Amino acid sequence: MTLLRKVRDLAHRAGDRLRWLPPTVARLTLGWVFFQSGWGKLHNLPKVIDYFASLGVPSPQIAAPFSASTELVCGALLLLGLATRLASLPLIGVMAVALWTAKRPDIASLTDLFGQEEYLNICLLLWLGAYGGGPISLDRFVNARLDRGRAGADDRT
Repeated sequence: MTLLRKVRDLAHRAGDRLRWLPPTVARLTLGWVFFQSGWGKLHNLPKVIDYFASLGVPSPQIAAPFSASTELVCGALLLLGLATRLASLPLIGVMAVALWTAKRPDIASLTDLFGQEEYLNICLLLWLGAYGGGPISLDRFVNARLDRGRAGADDRT
């Protein structure tokens, strides 16, 4: 039992030291993917509008630049770790629409759904939306400043 306990304790210590890694990797990876995707769509807007129209998306001339801009701006926010929780919400919406329009013919079962990149993006975005950008993010810096400002205001009252 002692060896098992030591292994468990070692795993816990390692996990505690690496707690910063998952949110940082998820945030930077998704941020880069969405930023690049949005940039590419904005620079090929006529093709994207045509593609959205072929999928039956209503008002593709509005939906395409909206989607591209959302991916670009929210992707940049994820890269910076700024407003991570807020930025994840519109991206979840974009991915849900992509699943419903572009990927729906490919999804016949849960296994098909779970294998879609858009679904996996939603899973990671839900996690970032719930837990934030992690300790290596501008969110952490901004929140610390806001908390210090609140503490100073509380001291004056």
